[in-house]
Amino acid sequence: MNEAPPLVTRRSALQQATCGFGSVALAGLMQQSGLAAASNPLLPKQPHFVPRAKSVIFLFMRGGPSQVDSFDYKPELTKRHEENLGGGRRYYQSPWEFTQYGQCGLPVSSLFPHTGRYADDLCVINSMHTDIGNHPQAIVQMLTGSFQFVRPSVGSWTVYGLGTENQNLPGFLSINSDFSAGGARKYGCAFLPSATAGTAINSWGGGDSKIIPPALKDFEIPHTKNKTYTRMEQREQLDLLQSLNRNRLAQDGANPALEGIIHSYETAFRMQADLPDVLNVDQEPERVLKRYGINEDPTDDFGRACLTARRAVEAGVRYVQLNIGFWDQHTKIEEGHPALAAKSDLPVAGLIADLKERGLFDDTLIVWTGEFGRPPIYNKNNGRDHNAEGFTAWLAGGGAKGGLRYGLTDELGYKSVEKKVHLHDLHATMLHILGLDHERLTYRYGGRDFRLTDVHGKVVHDLLA
Repeated sequence: MNEAPPLVTRRSALQQATCGFGSVALAGLMQQSGLAAASNPLLPKQPHFVPRAKSVIFLFMRGGPSQVDSFDYKPELTKRHEENLGGGRRYYQSPWEFTQYGQCGLPVSSLFPHTGRYADDLCVINSMHTDIGNHPQAIVQMLTGSFQFVRPSVGSWTVYGLGTENQNLPGFLSINSDFSAGGARKYGCAFLPSATAGTAINSWGGGDSKIIPPALKDFEIPHTKNKTYTRMEQREQLDLLQSLNRNRLAQDGANPALEGIIHSYETAFRMQADLPDVLNVDQEPERVLKRYGINEDPTDDFGRACLTARRAVEAGVRYVQLNIGFWDQHTKIEEGHPALAAKSDLPVAGLIADLKERGLFDDTLIVWTGEFGRPPIYNKNNGRDHNAEGFTAWLAGGGAKGGLRYGLTDELGYKSVEKKVHLHDLHATMLHILGLDHERLTYRYGGRDFRLTDVHGKVVHDLLA
């Protein structure tokens, strides 16, 4: 396969705003309608301070991978293997061998040999903890900061704070989103401007069906292909509609809702042309497809998701959330965890390698985590249950300190005991890496100022290079 043509990458807001239009350019539209940067939440904004990264790829391992079977090696657990705890429960060592990788000697389970090759780029946090051990609440809290109330997702806060670099694409993509455990809340904007919400795309067309047509492999968004009108005809139709909207806006003098409609119509029109190209990973050279395990089992689906994420951030998308699961092996963990690791390990390593090769690694923060972890105990069904008191996440790229193993769980890997990092701290640190002060990034709603971390969270500076 020939080399793919380069993606349009990180163009200026003015170029993005005025390219590819018919009779009405967005710049003119904004001038005529009174729209300014303050009323367009997608326009790039200045961060609070110099950022270490420009974009985020959040690799969400839904269901809770076991830390003692992945990146938290516990030799003491081996010594107490099969110790009976009653009720069919017993301490159980990891069935997978750990090997030290890289100059840092990071211990990594044999479940993740491809990721292990990049040990010197990983900032592994072994002392994560959260507030609740039920999937629906814990998933929503990891992705929005709150399990009790409807709050904006981390991606929406990021776009609200920084805007996005490509006005022809969404600022926030959620790939392979599931529709359980909180539904659209996991990538929604709540009370933030609607343009900051995540655009959900899936390998079955983005709808809410769980049935994936076997012939449909690439990611698509429904209702983006007009089977009736050509692009020029759509442009003329939209020009007419927008002229009516602008006339009404001139009569009203000020109408924020109508200004938002004018903006959203233009964004949707531009997305129809540019987003399908970003999602078409088959344009890539064969060596790149192979790097992600595309067109191979079992890595094809998540490989396509990871490559889509790279193409998205390269084209100027601010935040990409990739979802894979369900790592919830209460039964037969020795079958479930290897299957999910086999699907995701090579694509994740391919993503790191690709970002490095294309000069994007230092500008892109990668986050790998589940909503919680699992205890060092097998139940009567040879599985591990839920554990909110200790789990592992890792960061890479974007100013994270590579080759670091930060914090500790106890000697058996159950509870975080040293340099503990709550998920609010993780969120605060992510925003800090993007140049945002989590205490200053607020939005007034219902008479009070809200923020992602509420009244919690601290930046963990030790994680930064």
